[in-house]
Amino acid sequence: MVFILRKYFEINFLISVLFVLGLVGCTQFIPEIVVSKEVFKEAAKDPGKLVIYVGRSETLVGPIIKQFSEVTGIEVQAKYGKTGAIAATLLEEGEKSPADIFFVQDPGGLGVIVKAGMLKPLDSEILEKVPTWAQSKQSLWVGLSGRARTVVYNTKNISPKDLPVTIEGFTDSKWKGRIGWPPTNGSFQAMVTAMRIEWGEEKTRKWLEGIQSNNPKIYPKNTPTVAAVAAGEIDVGFVNHYYLHRFIAEQGEGFGARNHHLASGGVGSMILVAGAGILNTSKNEENAKKFLNFMLSSVAQQYFTGQTYEYPLAEGIKANPLLIPIDLINKPSIDMASLDDLKGTQELLRSLGILN
Repeated sequence: MVFILRKYFEINFLISVLFVLGLVGCTQFIPEIVVSKEVFKEAAKDPGKLVIYVGRSETLVGPIIKQFSEVTGIEVQAKYGKTGAIAATLLEEGEKSPADIFFVQDPGGLGVIVKAGMLKPLDSEILEKVPTWAQSKQSLWVGLSGRARTVVYNTKNISPKDLPVTIEGFTDSKWKGRIGWPPTNGSFQAMVTAMRIEWGEEKTRKWLEGIQSNNPKIYPKNTPTVAAVAAGEIDVGFVNHYYLHRFIAEQGEGFGARNHHLASGGVGSMILVAGAGILNTSKNEENAKKFLNFMLSSVAQQYFTGQTYEYPLAEGIKANPLLIPIDLINKPSIDMASLDDLKGTQELLRSLGILN
């Protein structure tokens, strides 16, 4: 079933790209694709270039960035790295930065650059394509895909009914030696930032100390955390939802882990957005706008949900049927733009010895 669904999305994605390129004429497949074609109809005259600083994995977003370049003829230079490191590079470069676009995995990284006054307001044409919760209140960045925080659990050792109702429940001593987490991961740090906003500093510190007392195993990122859960090294892990689906697509339904969305909601069930903004110093602003419009077109939104198993944010695009509908996740109402105190979160984690 997973294989069939994946092939369905791959075929649809290919047809969408062919339509953008003008090689097929099926306007009934995805009406929104006409908008994308209009955006790029003059690209061949003088495509120019675009410099993107990317705080996301190249394996995840490299193919769709490459597709943008192929569709438009625009020469794209992409610099990849961890969100924090890419943000630090931008801050160091300042007005001399060659970057046009800052594209990262969570609002916290965007917030650092917003605070530095380095992003320019986006056109309403771009912003109106996504829900208000998935964009900057100052119109400085826009969400491109959604990623749910979830608890991944080992299917042999755990039943969903065994899991706590809230993320606070994992501080219970019965979870000692059974938890895995990736403290250096940007999304994990965004979740902790949300805790600080929703709970306050003291409760967040107590939660972190409670997990520490349960001797969690530390992993460098989400992928090995999910793999460790399936292998039985740990029983549960705190990750983003889509890593599991990539494993199932590669290894089949027998993969020994599944996601659990906490029924009570709260920060353990929040939806983070991967987003992007245009730098004040951009020398290729029109191409930067074309990039954002492309990433919110049917082509790119279907790529995200069909190939990387993320949630599409543009209206009218259906999520991969393998995913729990986003409206059924009991997520908290957290302003994505408020997740900008990454430095404060990292200082808290260091003070507890969770980060070096």
